Amino acid sequence: MLGLIISISIFFLALIVNESMLVGQTTAESVIDLPKCDVQDLRNEVQRVYERTSYPPYVKDDIKDDIEIISLYKKNAIVSLTFTGNNITIHYNNGVTLLDETIDY
Repeated sequence: MLGLIISISIFFLALIVNESMLVGQTTAESVIDLPKCDVQDLRNEVQRVYERTSYPPYVKDDIKDDIEIISLYKKNAIVSLTFTGNNITIHYNNGVTLLDETIDY
């Protein structure tokens, strides 16, 4: 009888350990999926381009197109940038994270 009780308790302990490993894995995956650094790098680069007002408008459009293409090919993210007056609108979508941000100057 004692052997049965011990084997059942070991079985339940194994279930608890298995569940904790699954929770740790899903937590780690969600942290990996968050593109915090990618979004910060994108924002910094866009602000740097916008602050260089010596660029003619067509050069800013070329740089904007380059940023959008590089984001798509390197990070698998759809990026759309809009420069209107004193505002920059950034749309970022990588399939998991969707970000719409407006920066006012």
